[in-house]
Amino acid sequence: MIKKLLPLFLSAFTLFSCDNNENDSKKNSWIGGEIVNPKTDYVIITKDNVLLDTLKLDKKNSFLYEVENTETGLYSFNHNEYQIFFLEPGDSLLLRVNTMDFDESLTYTGNGSGKNNLLMDFFLTNEEENHTVQPWYQLDPATFEFKIDSLKQERIAKLDNFKIENDLSDEFENIAMDNIDYDYYSKKEQYVTANANKLKDKKFPKNFFDYRESVDFNRESLFASYPYNRFLNRLFDNLAFSKYSDKANFNRNSFEHIFNEVKLIDSLVSNQNIKDNLLRTNVRRYLLNEKDADKERKIKELFIKTDNNPEHKKEIERLFEAAIKLTPGKELPQISLVSYDNLNKNLKEIITKPTVFYFWTDASEFQYRNLHARASELKSKFPEFNFIAINTDTNFKIWKRTVARNNFNPQFEYQFDNRNEAQQTLIINSMTKSIIADSNGKILIGNSNLYGNAIEEELLGFINR
Repeated sequence: MIKKLLPLFLSAFTLFSCDNNENDSKKNSWIGGEIVNPKTDYVIITKDNVLLDTLKLDKKNSFLYEVENTETGLYSFNHNEYQIFFLEPGDSLLLRVNTMDFDESLTYTGNGSGKNNLLMDFFLTNEEENHTVQPWYQLDPATFEFKIDSLKQERIAKLDNFKIENDLSDEFENIAMDNIDYDYYSKKEQYVTANANKLKDKKFPKNFFDYRESVDFNRESLFASYPYNRFLNRLFDNLAFSKYSDKANFNRNSFEHIFNEVKLIDSLVSNQNIKDNLLRTNVRRYLLNEKDADKERKIKELFIKTDNNPEHKKEIERLFEAAIKLTPGKELPQISLVSYDNLNKNLKEIITKPTVFYFWTDASEFQYRNLHARASELKSKFPEFNFIAINTDTNFKIWKRTVARNNFNPQFEYQFDNRNEAQQTLIINSMTKSIIADSNGKILIGNSNLYGNAIEEELLGFINR
């Protein structure tokens, strides 16, 4: 579907668009753009979660490609972060994005830009609403419904005004309205989740859950969109909880929760692509948080039976094997590190007493300063532990310069010798992750959260053993 061209300057965009013959221009479309502060030298284009092409950036960090026989609908591009765009035959769409402020900086120009800028406006509006709505989860159901309905009406009015000024296809109008609806439904599901452990005390309006009756679990054309994807995950969380709500509190990371969730997804979703991606998302989350090897194995085996995607199965098998090695009582994996003095060390050999390992990247100054500040705070409370910071970048000189500039103690600073191997082995999926080991290099907790309240209870518990 994607026809590769030689690297082109963006100024040539219009020229190439116009040079197409009239018939081609009616059925084909263009997508190009400029990446400011690129993280890699390419952009990935997908449709319906299927890879279409990997597009090389030119010397000006730009790309320009023709989409042949364009299928109307949602596409996505990925450059370290992910965002969707809408494309129809005849569109010639240019995007510009700064990776330092990805979503907020993303803008479109060219034919088809108005539709995509509207979708981005909806996306950013929803991000703002998520903060606005947070305290509303304490309200009674009727009041909550009234308030979020007003937000929905504001967005519908914005779409209506856009329709007055623009000639829209039915396909785009439907997607824009679906975007509004599923954001609205998603907020309702989030309300249920936030109040999961006290739902019996809530009196819901008669029609509060009517939308659930008309949910289409198989809208593959929508699955790339955040509102639809987010709604499905939240709905399945709540449906899974309903299976054990009389026995335990809501806990999406529990074995019982994920077991019921996998079963429900398998029974209610017939579209295999949607089913496989929902299963992968939720089973990955579970394996990243579970600490019981037997339970991890049972969920992995259930996943293998229900997910049909071979790549997903390989990924979950690898994740399972790595997760098993990080369960309490296991020896720390053999991971090679580089010290501040450029000496190779093994993860286990740098332990002199119980240790908390945490991880950081030079990409976010705000985050790495906060991580080190949090480690210092915990160190003052728990001097029985060492707190060792491991940098996940690959440039040794930049790492040393950052350590020196911030007056971090070099004695407790290391960098991975082989970043990719180490990140996969230690399952570093978040910069808040920490690993706690005893003085002999045995794992106490393989997946703690440096910022979480639980880590203080965990450390205190180990001291009091």
